[in-house]
Amino acid sequence: MFSRLKYGHINAQVACQFLIIVIFTFLSIKGLLNGMGSGTLFMSSPFVNGDIPLSLVLAGSSILCLSFLGFDAVTTFSEETINPKKIIPKAIFLVALIGGGLFVTISYISHLVYPNFQAFKDPDSASLEIAMYIGGNLFQSIFLAGYITGGLASGLSAHASVSRLLYAMGRDGVLPKRIFGHIHPKFQTPTHNIILVGIFALSALFIDLVTASSFINFGALVAFTFVNLSVISHYFIKEKQRNGINTIKYLILPLIGTGFTIWLWTSLDSKALLLGLGWFGIGFIMLLSNTKMFSKRPQELSIDSANEKEIQA
Repeated sequence: MFSRLKYGHINAQVACQFLIIVIFTFLSIKGLLNGMGSGTLFMSSPFVNGDIPLSLVLAGSSILCLSFLGFDAVTTFSEETINPKKIIPKAIFLVALIGGGLFVTISYISHLVYPNFQAFKDPDSASLEIAMYIGGNLFQSIFLAGYITGGLASGLSAHASVSRLLYAMGRDGVLPKRIFGHIHPKFQTPTHNIILVGIFALSALFIDLVTASSFINFGALVAFTFVNLSVISHYFIKEKQRNGINTIKYLILPLIGTGFTIWLWTSLDSKALLLGLGWFGIGFIMLLSNTKMFSKRPQELSIDSANEKEIQA
């Protein structure tokens, strides 16, 4: 089993990011009050703008889904968490609420201070241009340092959670146990998975941001679609919870969610669709193999609390 992770260095990285956000917000508001950008703190155009075609909004949404992914990765550490049934659900909601609030607030302020989004020299580094605009070379350097720190923190958490999930799938027989269920005898970590995830992460060296984010979002939208359909299947169909408010919760709302995610699929990058469908095909072939052409139930993934013998202090 895993050694218990020490999160002090990650906490410091998160604190650094929050500090950069505070400075960014302060400089932006100061600039707006001095006539920079739109020159006002309140505008509706960041939320409602009739000049932007709906097709562009959908295309942007299919990319920006990436910003709201990852909160569910908290669940992959349930076996390393004390009292996970109480802590993990709270953590998921807090991460989603805090992260979502920060994304909306910073995006809103950025639009106010730099409303002409078409003037960016490089859209992939737009935040650096805004940092230069509101704080000069000094703040741009500080912002870049915080940006790198944030990338490291995000990469560490993502790398650990994906490796952990692959380990659980290998341990429970969903994936080949010899490879994915391996735990290093000394470090007590899934070294095979860590190396494998690292190799896939290196694809960022030659894949552009739009394609990479669309590829990730393809998987997320597939998952979100089937989560909504699973709610209908489990609660509305199998458990027959169809009275009053249950019809809204377990049929209407999941159908709306499914419709939105399928709609967003249509705006994904074509390369991402091809890669995603290929990846989906590999997964489907593995499912056929594991179930012997659906003649038996597939292996179930179990991420529960580990007993005390498995957890190394």
